Amino acid sequence: SEVAASIEVDTASFWESVESDLDGRFGERYRMKILPFSVTSVVVACIGTTTSFVHPFGGSTSMRTRNYPKQQHIMSARRTSLGSAIAPPDDPDRQLGSDSNPSTKFGSPISDALKELNKSSIDFLKSTVFDSFFEGEDRAYARFYALETIARVPYFSYLSVLHLYETLGKWRRAKYLKLHFAESWNELHHLLIMEELGGSERFLDRFLAQHIAFGYYAVVILLYVLNPVQAYNLNQDVEEHAFETYDKYLKDNEEKLKNLPAPKAAIDYYVDGDMYMFDEFQTGCEFRRPKIENLYDVFVAIRDDEAAHVQTMEQLQTELDVASIHDGECEIDIF
Repeated sequence: SEVAASIEVDTASFWESVESDLDGRFGERYRMKILPFSVTSVVVACIGTTTSFVHPFGGSTSMRTRNYPKQQHIMSARRTSLGSAIAPPDDPDRQLGSDSNPSTKFGSPISDALKELNKSSIDFLKSTVFDSFFEGEDRAYARFYALETIARVPYFSYLSVLHLYETLGKWRRAKYLKLHFAESWNELHHLLIMEELGGSERFLDRFLAQHIAFGYYAVVILLYVLNPVQAYNLNQDVEEHAFETYDKYLKDNEEKLKNLPAPKAAIDYYVDGDMYMFDEFQTGCEFRRPKIENLYDVFVAIRDDEAAHVQTMEQLQTELDVASIHDGECEIDIF
């Protein structure tokens, strides 16, 4: 009984300190209410039984698994829209300096002609390689495998350059390392899904995708060193192409896809996985939890992921800072 009383006192003190710390760090931004564990919960947790508690985003969560609610969540960020381009935010808390993001620190605006050149380059690659080599209904998964193999590369390039700048003591912003890793983590799971669907079965498909990716990695590193704005703009075109490709595939194959099961890789990522890194690339402050019941839902989720990447790439070409749900930069209203 003395041990139980001691545990109860220590537990109460611990949660008081947590609540005080959260209030001090976030104020009313999240309006969280964290319920302390009871003595019974602590004892049960110690012997390995799952302990339930109220998750900050709502719904019931356990020490081992997370089940997110299906109700709609509305979020808004304290920053101006993408349409404001170079105009700084009105909110004093969001005013940015000349080194706030890679584009403002190392880049400069690019001309419309250069933007058109980037788009034309992607269109040329699509028409000469993808539309010819991956022609045919039975080649869709192979096409998506190649697309996802290549789509991961820019984020590796960004990370390589940013790590180099940090190593040399030139510039350090951990926020962008986390963002680009989260984006590469998302593309990795797209790739795993396509591999499970059989997209990587042919040697020539793997050979072509991997060698294009290798050359693309070097090109993006060079562009990112010279001007991050141009590198982000080029990747925006790539992600727009990916979005359009998946969107067309969904419209053309809706009935068939709804009758096919979701791959295990998709369920592991979108349903059963830890969603922290998934949230990190949602720079529009959108709290997404994709519904995965069949293969159609999987491709909807992937298409919407590509749309999120497009939005992030567009925003990174401006003076606007990106927002992170987990860093307290989004206002979240839950109902």
